Parts: sequence; C-alpha cells; structure tokens
Amino acid sequence: MTSNGIICNNNAMKSILFYFQALGVFGLCQIVASVDYMRSKLSRADFETLYTFVFYSVGIVTLAVGTILSISGKISPWTGRFYSLLDPSYAKNHIPIIASVSEHQPTSWSSFYFDLQILVFLFPAGLYFCFKQLTDSNIFLILYGITSIYFAGVMVRLMLVLAPIMCILSGITVSHLLTKFMKNVVEQPKQAEHKKYKKMEANSTFKNEIATTFVAVTCVLLISYTFHCTWVTSEAYSSPSIVLSARSHDGGRIIFDDFREAYYWLKMNTPEDARVMSWWDYGYQITAMANRTILVDNNTWNNTHISRVGQAMASSEEKAYEIMRELDVDYVLVIFGGLTGYSSDDINKFLWMVRIGGSTEKGAHIKEWDYYSPTGEFRVDKEGSPTLLNCLMYKMCYYRFGQVFTEGGKPGGYDRVRSAEIGNKDFELDVLEEAYTTEHWLVRIYKVKDLPNRGV
Repeated sequence: MTSNGIICNNNAMKSILFYFQALGVFGLCQIVASVDYMRSKLSRADFETLYTFVFYSVGIVTLAVGTILSISGKISPWTGRFYSLLDPSYAKNHIPIIASVSEHQPTSWSSFYFDLQILVFLFPAGLYFCFKQLTDSNIFLILYGITSIYFAGVMVRLMLVLAPIMCILSGITVSHLLTKFMKNVVEQPKQAEHKKYKKMEANSTFKNEIATTFVAVTCVLLISYTFHCTWVTSEAYSSPSIVLSARSHDGGRIIFDDFREAYYWLKMNTPEDARVMSWWDYGYQITAMANRTILVDNNTWNNTHISRVGQAMASSEEKAYEIMRELDVDYVLVIFGGLTGYSSDDINKFLWMVRIGGSTEKGAHIKEWDYYSPTGEFRVDKEGSPTLLNCLMYKMCYYRFGQVFTEGGKPGGYDRVRSAEIGNKDFELDVLEEAYTTEHWLVRIYKVKDLPNRGV
C-alpha cells in the first residue's frame, strides 16, 4: 500500500472514531434518562435491587466478552502509548520509536508556564474552591483537573487535554476573588449619618484601597495573559515549519526555504517511481510536496521497517548499501544544520535512529555505546567514536563540509550546531553520489549508485 493510501485510511478511521464518540455520548444520555425514569416509577428499595442486579450483570458480561475477544485476538492489546501514560519510562525502555517523538517527551516546567502563564497559579486555587463546595459538578472538575495535569506531565502533547480545565478552574478562582473584593470597591459616604459609620470610616477606606488595588492588578494580569496568548499563538504555534526564518546581526530577517527547494528538485528531477529514504519526520512532506514514494512516514507503525531504515543510517557504507538495495532505495535525503545553526537536524536525531535500529533482531549488532566517545560523550570532532565518524549518516551530512568555512576565525568544517570542528573531513562516498544540496545546506539529497557491471 502506498503512503497516500495509508494516510487516507488513517483519516477515514479517525472520522469513524469521531462518529462513534458522538454515538457513545448519545447512548450515555439515554442510559441516564432511563435510570431517572425507572427511579421515578419504582420504590427506593426496588430501584436499588434492580440497579445492583443490572450493574453486576452488565459488568460480568462485559468483562467476560472482553476477555474472550482479547484472547481470540479480535481486540488488539493496549498500545505502547497507553502503557507510557501509566509508566513514563516504558517507551524509552521498550519502544524507542515512541520515545523518539518530541510530542511524547515529559513536559518541562518552562513549557507549562509558556503555554499557560498565570493559569499555573490560578489552577490550584480553583481546586481549593471546588473542594470547599463538593457538588457533583465540582467533583467532576476536580477529577478532570487532577487526571489531566498528571497526563500532561507525562506527555507534552497532552497539554491540549489540560488547557480546557485550566481555563475553567482559573475562571472559578478569578470569579470568587473578584466577587469578594468588588464588594469593598464602593464609594465612600460623603457625610456620615450615623455614629457607626464614623467609627468604621478609617477601616472602610483601608479596605477600599486594598480591594481597588487587587481588582486593578487582576485586570492587568488578565490583559497581559490575553497579549501573551496572542503572541504565543502567532510566534510559536502558527509559524510553518516548512519555511524557517532567523534574525541577522543587523536585525534583518533571513528566510530559509531549503525544504521547498529540495522537494521541488525531487519532483522535477527524479523519476515518478523513485523511492526516497529519509527519517520518518519528513515522510509526509516528501509525499505531499515532491509526490515521491517514501519508505517511512509519520504514520509508520511497522517497527521492523523503520528499524531497518535506522540500521542503514547507522551502518557503514557497505552494510548500508546492502540494506538500501534490499529496500529498493533510489535516493536518500538528510537534513543538516551545521552550516546555518539549525539544531533540529538529523545528526541531533541520530541517536534515536541508533536506538530504534538496534531494537529489532536484525539490528542487534548496533549498540548505542559504540557511537559515544571513550568518555561517554556524543561528539563529531576528532574525539568522536570511529563508528560514528564512518557511518552513513555522518558521511552524508558532512560530505565536502570540511572545505566550508562557516564562521570567521574558525577552521574549515566547523559545525555551528555542535560547536566543534568535524573529525572526519577527507573522505569520498563509495555507494552514493551527491545529487543536490540546497542553498543553505539544510537538505542534502544523494543518489544510490547502481550495482557494478560484473560482466565488464
């Protein structure tokens, strides 16, 4: 099946799940309505007896049917993502392909504040106000808030689950506090009519000043939160990753359009049936913009297949050539940021390729520690591991880079991301030939050489 077919099937499954979610909510509403109807028609004792019987009957039947279907293979087991929610170290220890995704990393405190700002401080107070008045709705909010903040801490992508309840509980906090302090923001009586007003005049003035200050500060914080949300949305979450920008020393804006440049070159200069090998991060982009077949993409579930690609990237040229011929690869695409300082390149992702490549039986010979220096560091300079300095990924990224001067006062082959002079400069490629390198060297494309003509 082609990658386009996989994407279409995936989207179709998502649409079906959305419909089932709506039907599930509708079904729950019918169950609640039925329970209320039966409660109104039966005595309390009869209702409790019927409720207990139905509850245990449905529970036992559901458990039995679920067990039978699971044993027979009709229901697939829990996925690695689910286990990662219960045990944050599960994916790293057992399924590195899941742990390699940046969205599955644990959420840092800076990410919480960057996304939520003052909601981080208002959220605990909202829980406190809900605990003070334990109604059905408040209990729901407490459970929603506690579970969502746990899951958001396990995976950064689940910040989307936490955001709604953060807004609700923070709104409860602001409502309670403003309601209390607004009562004291009243106009002072110009002339006291009673003796008790005269005795309380000084105290009332003091309360009014505190209340006015608090309301003003709260308004400023809410306004600043609005501006913060607008800025985060426009700067951090609305910039297309396909086109990069940076600021020069004089404050001007530099645009890096290397991705589109490379994909256009692929589309115009390679056969329509060409197969491109790259890391899975760029699979959708190559399929959509270059209209070329790729080996792995963002929807690849076959761990063995993506492990094979990782093995090719982490192996020597000779071993990688065997794998590429096995996979019918015509071109190889890598992302390299050593010239421009783009840190999300394939060298920085390389250790995940090693871990995923070594996680299957065919890649058992690939050991992560072989790519570290004797001191246990991941280095690309002369102190780096010989296994790293001679693997396919290293050679594709740094081919001809040793003759390039990236910064004044630095030697040729100075990597601006790793802040080091590369350790392997003078080498030639045996099984690949450079097909295209973009303007800023962000994308490099290589053509796999044909097998030598043994008849000559």
